[in-house]
This record gives sequence, structure tokens and C-alpha cells, in this order.
Amino acid sequence: MTTIYLCGTLPQHDVAIWQDALRQALPGNDWVFNIGDQPWPALDSDAALRSRIDIALVANPSPAQVAQLAALPHLRLIQSLWAGVEKLTSQPDWPRHIPLARMVDPRMTQAMAQTAVWAVLSLHRDFFGYQDQQAQRQWLERQQPLARNCPVTVLGAGELGLAVARQIASLGYPVRAWSRAGTRQISWNGQQAVVGEPAAQDLDALLADTRIAINLLPLTAQTRGFYNAARLAALPQGASLINLARGGHVIDDDLLAALDNGHLHRAVLDVFNTEPLPQDHRYWTHPRVTVLPHIAAKTSPETGAELVASNVAASRSGQPLQHQVEWERGY
Repeated sequence: MTTIYLCGTLPQHDVAIWQDALRQALPGNDWVFNIGDQPWPALDSDAALRSRIDIALVANPSPAQVAQLAALPHLRLIQSLWAGVEKLTSQPDWPRHIPLARMVDPRMTQAMAQTAVWAVLSLHRDFFGYQDQQAQRQWLERQQPLARNCPVTVLGAGELGLAVARQIASLGYPVRAWSRAGTRQISWNGQQAVVGEPAAQDLDALLADTRIAINLLPLTAQTRGFYNAARLAALPQGASLINLARGGHVIDDDLLAALDNGHLHRAVLDVFNTEPLPQDHRYWTHPRVTVLPHIAAKTSPETGAELVASNVAASRSGQPLQHQVEWERGY
């Protein structure tokens, strides 16, 4: 019988939930669970076990665990339990000859749209300002501008980005979605929008007409440090940034400088260059930064296990995989 191997790190309270969900979605399989960042000794000493493993599920495996994956002779699929795969593809020993699929969980997509809507409403309606007033026991009305006068740009037009764009557009905001992957026409709520990669000056023009920028780009060599001083300066005075993708997209010192000098109004950050965010980082205490502990959208074990089961069946029957990583793009 073939064996499915899960390795990497999971929150302790999620381990049993994931194990149960995977067993229910994939009955009739043998399982090996190695939760933690250490390699599993049995994989080095038991050749018969190594030969039985044909599927590996990974949740941020350590370099030592990756080295063990590369030594599995009949491995045919590596399925990530998380949407981002940059920590995997950047490892020098990653076995690129084995198909890698990322997680695109519909419940996680819904949760990401919910978080983005909360952040946009809080910025546009200045609910963060009311929160500050509460701390000062101030009873003051603030302006209530129209949604149609608050253009929102979603940078990153994959599954998550388009779901976020559609949800925000449904509330009456003018929304544009930008992607580096190519140009195509999409529509939502009766609006037409071009999704694509304009020239650099056109991107600057797009940003110049943006009140709220939402980052949902994949993290690649081309997008690391995307939000530098020049790109933040392309946003208009008083604009805000919401980062729900990866901390590596933002140069922290440049963002803090743009907030300190008053060019940017506020930043809502769910992801950071170092996680957990160090206790001495200025983001914690900056009056116009909202810090979330990487919780904008989590993979649901129940629906995530269903996607895993679908890709396992496709791999074993020679069918195309869902959300297979394209190495030349990095995601």
C-alpha cells in the first residue's frame, strides 16, 4: 500500500484537526505524520518505508526535511498546505523534478476577502480614527466621504486578488486589479477593468489615482521589495497601504518614513519580514500602523483536505493538478 507523508510545522491546536480531516478525505491510505522541524529518523533507516511514500504534504518543512523528501524514490507529488510557496521554492535543495502544488482553499479566499473589506471600510470611513478618539474619550464626528470617491487598487490578480476586488467593488468602490502575469478583461458589478502589466509609468499613474492599495502579489525575486520609497511616493498624499500577502514585499524603513513624513495616512499589515514581529519593532507602537499576526486568511483543514484529496487522485491517475507551481514564475 502507498503511504502519504506529512511533514513541517503546524500550530499545536491544529495538528489533530488536520490529521482527522486528511484521514477522512483520503481513506484507505497509510499515513506518516512528522510535525516539527526535525527530520524523521525512520526515513533514513527504513528503505521499505521510503519506497512506499508517493505523496508528500508539506507545511513549511525545514531544510533537513526537504533533503529527506528529495531522497524518496517514488515521490510523485508534493502538496503544500499553504498558499504561499516562496519558502519552498527558494530552498536550494528543493526537488524541482517533482510536481509541487500550492493550496487555494475556497474558505481561505472568502476569509481574505472579508479581511480586505474590513480594512478598506476601516480606512475609508476612518474607523481607526474613531478608535483613537475612544482612547482619548473624544466625541467627535469625522467626515464620511462617498465610496465612489475612494478608488481602490488591488495589486495581484490571482484567485485571492480577484475575489477581494469583486467583494470591494460590490460595496460601491471603484476597483482596479493589477497583475504582472499578463493582460485580460474581467468584469464585476457591471464594471469593466483591465488586469495586466502596464509599463512602469502606467503603473505609477495607476498608483497616483489610488486611495487604498491592497497588496496580494506573490513573493518572487521580481516582487521582493516592491513597495520601496519610489513606489510609495507614487501613491497620492494621504493614501493607505494594506499588506495581506508577504512581508518581503515591503521595505520597512521606506514605509515607516512615508508614514512619519505624512505622505501615507495609514498602513494595515498582516505580514512581516520577520515573524513573529520582533518586540522592539516600530510597527508595534506606530500610531498609524495596525498590526495583525498573520491571520487575514487561514487554510481550513476541512476544505483544504478536500483539495489535497483531489490532487492526490489526479496525481495517481495521471491527470492535471490543480494550482501546480510554475517554476519559471515562482508560484
